[in-house]
Amino acid sequence: MLVTLALATVPALATSKLFESAQLTPSGEYTFGIEGPAVDRDGNLYVVNLGKPGTIGRLAPEATTSEKFTELPDGSVGNAIRIDAAGTMFIADYKKHNIFAIAPGETAPHLVFHADDMSQPNDITLSRDGTIYASDPNWKARSGRIWRIARGPNGALQGEAMAAPRAMGTANGIDLSPDGRTLYVGESSSGEIWSYAVDGDALATPRLIRRFEPNTIDGLRTDASGRLFVARILKGSIAVLTPDGRAIREITLRAKEPTNLAFGGSDGKTVFVTQRQGGFVESFRTDVEGREHCLQTQTC
Repeated sequence: MLVTLALATVPALATSKLFESAQLTPSGEYTFGIEGPAVDRDGNLYVVNLGKPGTIGRLAPEATTSEKFTELPDGSVGNAIRIDAAGTMFIADYKKHNIFAIAPGETAPHLVFHADDMSQPNDITLSRDGTIYASDPNWKARSGRIWRIARGPNGALQGEAMAAPRAMGTANGIDLSPDGRTLYVGESSSGEIWSYAVDGDALATPRLIRRFEPNTIDGLRTDASGRLFVARILKGSIAVLTPDGRAIREITLRAKEPTNLAFGGSDGKTVFVTQRQGGFVESFRTDVEGREHCLQTQTC
């Protein structure tokens, strides 16, 4: 009896070990375009492109298979999801240059922002006051911009490309520091990560904080302590950096093509990683909750 109990506790202990990743969902659930993970306050994980482009899948807490949550309008394909403190979901539609929103308790996406002169958008992040920052890469030209999208006097979302003091590369992964004053941008083609001071509708004080090999970085997220978690696509790992770019840790993953990540779980310390290679989600535990989870629960 004692032996049986001891053996039964081994999996639980193994899954709680920090920074040790395990596959969570079945291979092939999601398409090659698996991206945009985000977790709501109830612990549901949302990921784009479940089974076919244009869908959003939902993985309930403790579940190991996803279910269809919703589908975007015809021709639209999501690439990023973020959820604000009120529970509103925002989806970046890179095909049709849109931002959609889904209200709490609903599944139907509503168009809240469109820009013809946007190349994508690719990834988005949310500030404490609800401002959306969107990366907008031009992959062919190896250039990019950041858009600031905020509510105007009439309550509708309005946006424009932010002025920047340097020519930006292919802007991809994006997130804010916990205090909202610094914006981190990963430029995929060069492998560089830059930090900028947020100055209203402009970016200031650019600083190159880390350079990886070209074409080996994708999405990134920050935690409540300010550390950066960077998806090392083609390298099969998550790099953990200090705010000034010093490498702290490299977390080995189950597959080689992580596209993005999100913090969730009851304490915000479970990291979910979308894997293009295999079309599944894997996860690991960390020691500090994610910035967005902290904002959602209003504990910081």
